[in-house]
Amino acid sequence: MPASRRWEPWELRAEFSRRLSELYGREVPAYATLLAVSQEVNAEVLESRGADAQRLGAVGRVGAERHGAIRVGTPRELNQVGRLFAAMGMHPVGFYDLRDAAASAVPVVSTAFRPVDPGELARNPFRMFTSLLVPGDRRFFTEDLRRRLAAFLAARTLFRPRLLELADRAIAGNGLGAGEAEEFLTLAADALRLSHEPVDRAWYAELEQVSSVAADIGGVRGTHLNHLTPRVLDIDELYRRMGERGVEMIDAIQGPPRWAGPDLLLRQTSFRALAEPRRFRDPDGAITAGTLRVRFGEVEARGIAATPRGRELYERLSTDADRLAAEAARGAPVVAAHRADIAASLWNRHVPGSECELARHDLAYFTCTATDRRPAGPLPTSLRDLVERGWVRQDPIVYEDFLPRSAAGIFQSNLDGAGRRDAGQSGAALDAGWLAGVLDRTLHDPYALYSDLRRASLDRLAEELGLAGPPEAFPSSDSPSSDSPSSESPSGAPA
Repeated sequence: MPASRRWEPWELRAEFSRRLSELYGREVPAYATLLAVSQEVNAEVLESRGADAQRLGAVGRVGAERHGAIRVGTPRELNQVGRLFAAMGMHPVGFYDLRDAAASAVPVVSTAFRPVDPGELARNPFRMFTSLLVPGDRRFFTEDLRRRLAAFLAARTLFRPRLLELADRAIAGNGLGAGEAEEFLTLAADALRLSHEPVDRAWYAELEQVSSVAADIGGVRGTHLNHLTPRVLDIDELYRRMGERGVEMIDAIQGPPRWAGPDLLLRQTSFRALAEPRRFRDPDGAITAGTLRVRFGEVEARGIAATPRGRELYERLSTDADRLAAEAARGAPVVAAHRADIAASLWNRHVPGSECELARHDLAYFTCTATDRRPAGPLPTSLRDLVERGWVRQDPIVYEDFLPRSAAGIFQSNLDGAGRRDAGQSGAALDAGWLAGVLDRTLHDPYALYSDLRRASLDRLAEELGLAGPPEAFPSSDSPSSDSPSSESPSGAPA
């Protein structure tokens, strides 16, 4: 690093992302393969589709894009994570409760730290999906186990005091000088490196009976990067090629299906967690060799951000796809490919197939920009007419966040066992307000962020065109009717 200049938060974020990618590639060789195949597929998509391939992100951004995932055990540890990422210009966005999102036991709630300003996202969109264990949820943990787990977690230190001191200094000063920046980045990357300290075999095994995720969080003295995720422009092709290279992938691509319309929300898949050598401390004190399967490589394809209305339609169609696939299987295990075909059929029947229709039915978020054209006739006042007559261009807003169902699905696909859950016990009531209190900082609502971007573009549009006020994004008369085949859920209820 040049000694003469200060490192801004986005530069710390970009360099941290780069260092983590190098670190993970050395520690998990299959991740290096995933990166290579992603770059190969992206280059081919860019060559075949040209500028259209960059409609949801310029090639420079897509190629550098990563998200990581870590897991922590206590509110105190999560608060420290918030300080660490705030130093890099990353803010907590969204509340994800994975406890009921998977059939297997996944006793965590999560948030994602990321940039929220469009300019910062364009500079580097690195995100960190961060999960917090919930030992107080009696469906998973007995009172005795909760007590012993709390004592174990309270006795450990995940982040060195010097790292947190530098993080706070970066927050206060909006960056760090070169020397401190180097120290901060070195300590931050080291904090997420897989520890070689022996694992208490009996303690880890006890937690593993509850959940492999619980064991990974509470059965060791540190945290580590659980997975790292590049972005790809054709996830189906990547999935096929990884299999051809002998890398074992999970059974399905999580999220929306591949269908005839625009990419929406987020599609994710991963290679299976690898059995990695670890040292264990046995009850007699002896140190012996063994393996653990906790780290994997994920890949994602990002689409257009869905509105609450669009998200509701996605959830409905996902539920219907699950039901129809289970009915077709007649008690046998559902074949992932068959379920994907069913989901694609539902989407092709019930989701508008163009960006224009998605916007008109208020199913996805777009920004609006005045074009250079000035068609003949009076200036329209409705957004629909402005778009259809060529006064205005609509551009999709990229979905920058996550789907609980998909995250839980990937967690579940990489677990050694289903764990245990006592449905007769009550769960701990946690929500976004509680998480914001733990973090002691604003927990951003993803929908509010996307809505603000759309609204700001409409305000600018009104000013540029000299309108009396911003046009309504979606007039109520444009809402899909209950008899429209492209706007109904399979059950017949309006989407």
